[in-house]
Amino acid sequence: MKTWLAGALTVTLATSGAHADGLRSSPLEATLKSSAGVQTPLSKWRGKPVILFYEDKDSTQLNLALKEELFERGKKHGLLEAAWVVAVANLEKFNFFPARQIALSHVRAEEKKAGVPILVDLEGTLGGPPWALPKKTSTVMLLDATGAVVYSYSGRLEAAEQKTFFDALSRLLGMELGAEPKP
Repeated sequence: MKTWLAGALTVTLATSGAHADGLRSSPLEATLKSSAGVQTPLSKWRGKPVILFYEDKDSTQLNLALKEELFERGKKHGLLEAAWVVAVANLEKFNFFPARQIALSHVRAEEKKAGVPILVDLEGTLGGPPWALPKKTSTVMLLDATGAVVYSYSGRLEAAEQKTFFDALSRLLGMELGAEPKP
């Protein structure tokens, strides 16, 4: 799992972030596909808080520090099973033959390395309403157990924004996650 959190979805471009904290939406739903093509509704992960990473292929390293810190804090506090971590690869720009199969092969290889499923968004579903997520960066979202968005940030989460993320996650889990994030 650490490998996945740390490296399954990666980025080197620095972007300015768009942020929404403390908001509560109505529960959002979308149906994506597994890398094997199986339709998978995001509501499958209801019942616990969800940490959702939505990234294109060029953005998987952008929030590597957050992924590593998330894993370390989860391990430290015995909370690795307290929330779902859902990875979504934005493959919309590869949704044509033969690129689609090549991209899906790459996702399957990452899943095997990490031992964690990665959903694929071939149609740009999460980039459209009601989600409206940017398609060319890393977006980190927190959803409550009902699927309502309580936090969303697009771009690189610097230390101050990581603190905001962990504060929101602490509220969702009902436990202080402590320590300042690493820059």
